[in-house]
Amino acid sequence: MLDYITWTANPDIIHSFVTVRWYGLMFAVGFYIGYNIEAKIFKHEGAPESWLGSLLLWTIAGTIIGARLGHVFFYEWDVYSQDPIRILYIWEGGLASHGGTIGVVIGVFMFSIFNSHRSPMWTFDRLVIPIALVGALIRIGNLMNHEIYGHVTDVPWAFRFIINIHAWQNGAEPIFSQPSHPTQIYEASCYLALFVLLMWMYWKKNAECRPGLIFGTFFTGIFVPRFLIEFVKNDQVSWEADMALNMGQWLSIPFILIGLYFIIYSLVRPRVHIDFPNRFAPEKKKK
Repeated sequence: MLDYITWTANPDIIHSFVTVRWYGLMFAVGFYIGYNIEAKIFKHEGAPESWLGSLLLWTIAGTIIGARLGHVFFYEWDVYSQDPIRILYIWEGGLASHGGTIGVVIGVFMFSIFNSHRSPMWTFDRLVIPIALVGALIRIGNLMNHEIYGHVTDVPWAFRFIINIHAWQNGAEPIFSQPSHPTQIYEASCYLALFVLLMWMYWKKNAECRPGLIFGTFFTGIFVPRFLIEFVKNDQVSWEADMALNMGQWLSIPFILIGLYFIIYSLVRPRVHIDFPNRFAPEKKKK
């Protein structure tokens, strides 16, 4: 038996004048499934169906803009500050999950102000459930891209990734990394488990009756694994090598603390009563 796995997946599903990539497909599938989960939640609680489209747009915009700007400002501002127009070149790669999280938080506040007129926490407790699944699918996209993997290791499930992926796609012989931790799979597994936990909390334990509990569990369940996995993940930029904790870990700490705060806050507060009409609220007629 081999003591490692040679990974030769092609990042592109279709490579022609129109390119379809696994990474983009994982994003699209995640948002599609997430939309349908949110639709069931909104119908269960009697929220207007018309809110769904607005929430989807705010979430997509917050995710993409926040993730891109997060990478630019947290990791490579010295590069992009020299040529700011390249910030728009998302197809070149460079998205940061911490920035995406901040972007979604801002998007939820915008949704609350302009659409739902409810507390942002009401939205957070319901939106983070499918976001955990989206996070898992994005990490599968990273796996297909041969990126964001870990340190060299001798564990039997180590992966050898193609490091000259663009040249290989254009006909060159592949050059493989040394057997390394498939940290994309580690993170995807943790986020998928978190998604199952949050679904159980909502549908079986009525955790939404404790505002902030699902939201706090999400932050803790996303960023504690992220913090720990970073110990075996390669640095994203070279200057992280001199840091005791890398940038991903430093950025995770505030989210972990916020998550713990909301878990404790929700448990010491009394439960709220929620009616579940299991139908969408009737649309208000415009005057």
